Order: sequence, then structure tokens, then C-alpha cells
Amino acid sequence: MNRLRTRVADLDRQRRHRSTARAVQRLLPEPESWLDIGTGEAHFPGTAKELFPYTSFDGTDPDPRLMLAREAERVEEAYVGTLTDPSLAAALRARYDVTTLLRPPASTDELHAALATLRPTGLLLLEIPHPQAEPLRAALASQNCAIVTSTRLVLDRVAANSHRLIARRPA
Repeated sequence: MNRLRTRVADLDRQRRHRSTARAVQRLLPEPESWLDIGTGEAHFPGTAKELFPYTSFDGTDPDPRLMLAREAERVEEAYVGTLTDPSLAAALRARYDVTTLLRPPASTDELHAALATLRPTGLLLLEIPHPQAEPLRAALASQNCAIVTSTRLVLDRVAANSHRLIARRPA
């Protein structure tokens, strides 16, 4: 029974990841480079590569298991650490067409660091709980970002109260 639950959970995660990648695909059909913040074992980039086979996916995470994801070729570059680390932030500044943060930002510093990784007119995709959507929208507006799309996820019990925000960095 546990194996069945695990398999169902894996399929559900893949479905959510495909949906997230499709949201970007409508706005930017072929990004050159993509950074996934807090990627863990890089399950999201692994799934998104199905839709974006020519996109270079990189990931950041404080957990060294990220190196396993690089060995499994789910990400091309693996950066162990947090994006608020000044040396990592400097190395990743303005390198990506798309940056994903599939959890609420830990701080406004992390949100600013995520925006700094984007090239001009790059996309930042956030998935956040419903109560945090409006304050985050205001924080993005204060950075002169345009909210390109905001959708409610109704894919499963866990994501029913989540919102997806996609913001475009100003040129």
C-alpha cells in the first residue's frame, strides 16, 4: 500500500511540475537558461526538460543532495548554497531567462536575489500559499515588475490554496 501511495504522489508531483512548466511555455516558448531555486533533487527541472529539451537548467539548494541531481543530469549546473550568499548571487546575476521559486521566498532578500538572477524581461515564477499572494504581489510591484499572470492551482488537495505568480522583470 505504501508503494502505491508513493507512486501516486510521484505522479501527482510530475503533473504539477508539467502544469508549472506549461505556464511558462505560453509566455516564453524556448528559454535559453532556467534557474530553479531550492531545487533539492531537481525533480522539477527533470520534468520540465520534457517540454524544454533545449533549455539549460541549473539549480541552487543548501542541501548537497543537489550534486546527485547533477550526476543524474536533471540540472547542468548545481550551486550548493543559498541565493542570498553574496558570492553565489554575484555569480548568477543576470544569467537566466526564467527563475522558479516553488515555495514562498524566505525573505525579501531572497526575492531580490531571485529577481537579480534574471536577464532583462526575464520571468520569475513563484508558487505561494493564498494568504501570501497579495503581499508578494506588492513586493514585486515595488521592484517595477509586471505580474504577467496569476492563476489559482486546483490540481490536488495540497495545492488548492496556492497561487502561481509569474512576474516579468523590467527591461
